[in-house]
Amino acid sequence: MPDEVKPNLAEASTQDAQLAAENILSGEEKAPAVDMDADYKAAQQYSVSDVDRTAEGKAAAEAATAPKFEVSKQEETKTQAQPTGNPDDYMNMAKDVGNFANKDATNVTDELVEEALKKGQPGK
Repeated sequence: MPDEVKPNLAEASTQDAQLAAENILSGEEKAPAVDMDADYKAAQQYSVSDVDRTAEGKAAAEAATAPKFEVSKQEETKTQAQPTGNPDDYMNMAKDVGNFANKDATNVTDELVEEALKKGQPGK
C-alpha cells in the first residue's frame, strides 16, 4: 500500500529539498507515493546476482570464502600446582618476586620472612 510523502520545510536539508517541499505544499507538484512493500521486494531481487543463482556462482562463492591456511586443532592442557609443604620453595618464590627495580619501596626483608615462617604454622 503506497504511503504519501508529507513534506516538512523545517526538515528539508538542502535548498532543492526546500523548493520541492514548497511546491508540494502549494499544490504545484504532486507528492510522490512510496510503496515500501514493492521497494522491499525489488531490493531483494537486486541483492542476489544472476550468477549467484547458478551452480557456477555457488562454486565461486565457496572458493572465495574458503580458508587459505590450515587451522590447527586446539588441545586442552591442565596445569595443577603440586603442594610441596617445603618452606624453602616459598622463600625462593618470594625472592624471585622481590627482585624489582625499587627495593626501597618495601620494608619486608628476607630475614622478616624467615622469622614469620618460624613463628607461624600453616592452618591444620
